[in-house]
Amino acid sequence: MTEMMQRWSMDALGRENLKLTQVPVPRPGPGEVRVRVNAVALNYRDKMVIEGNMPIALSFPFTPASDMAGVVDSMGEGVTRFKPGARVISTFSPEWVDGKPNGDARTLPYQTLGGFYQGMLSEYVIMRENWLVAAPETLDDAEASTLPCAGLTAWFALVERGNLRAGQSVLVQGTGGVALFALQIAKAQGAEIFVTSGSDEKLARAKTLGADQGINRLKGDWAEEIYALTHDRGIDHIIETVGGENLRHSLRAVAVHGRISVIGVLAGSEISLPASELLLKSPVIQGIGVGHRHALEDFVRAVDATGLKPEIEHRYRFNQLEEALAHLDRGAFGKIVLTRE
Repeated sequence: MTEMMQRWSMDALGRENLKLTQVPVPRPGPGEVRVRVNAVALNYRDKMVIEGNMPIALSFPFTPASDMAGVVDSMGEGVTRFKPGARVISTFSPEWVDGKPNGDARTLPYQTLGGFYQGMLSEYVIMRENWLVAAPETLDDAEASTLPCAGLTAWFALVERGNLRAGQSVLVQGTGGVALFALQIAKAQGAEIFVTSGSDEKLARAKTLGADQGINRLKGDWAEEIYALTHDRGIDHIIETVGGENLRHSLRAVAVHGRISVIGVLAGSEISLPASELLLKSPVIQGIGVGHRHALEDFVRAVDATGLKPEIEHRYRFNQLEEALAHLDRGAFGKIVLTRE
């Protein structure tokens, strides 16, 4: 008798087309492993893909979501990186191991899980062995599932490419998944943390995670507040998660020769900046498209070494995807995770 499993699938774009289906449990081929998925972390990007708000050509039927944690269940011939029972997490860009991602000036590098490749919202998934990373020993599966996209994005921006050092300042915009990972990573590196939010309650919660200064962006000019708090020096590293017109304010707030990591486009994907500030401050403005597998392995080691605990606002059951997406609509403090049990 064929063993069956549940998998979220859609035949067309739109949340109304998501269905929890019954399909046969797949078998791994040579060089592949089968993973029993125990947790899937949602990203705002997953919501955009489902709703058709990202320029990605999907292969239908399509299973969403990029981030999972689970256990190696069985293996095909030739697998050497893992053994049955190993706890693993996915990699966001599975073929990007190190260095530059595949792609060129014309063809942009964006071959990711839950997009170019099928996603993780399934009770079992088949993965090539080099698409996986050993899970942190100090985190449970729900916590570990938050690392591949949100966690690695913050790590790649601040540490892998940002070379963050103790004593520098970091500005985190908002209190979503990437923002709170950036807060916790920067705090572990010995940085001074500034957070902007439209909620005093969320700013208070951010301070319990280590934020030094909280600025309500709805109560005035937040860049002017940065000038006052830093005695006009500005911020060394800005985690820019808003995009659009907000990038102009980040340029105002950044220190001379500082760094702005552009991650989010919630306020729009089109940007323009005043040349005078750009030329005279001469900051690094870097786009961050998550990161490669070697950086994720470094981040996992750092998580175990520092005791970093991802902030999860709510854990939903696997069959509660609609409720979890509605929570994303409202905005979460940290991460939202779907768990198998």
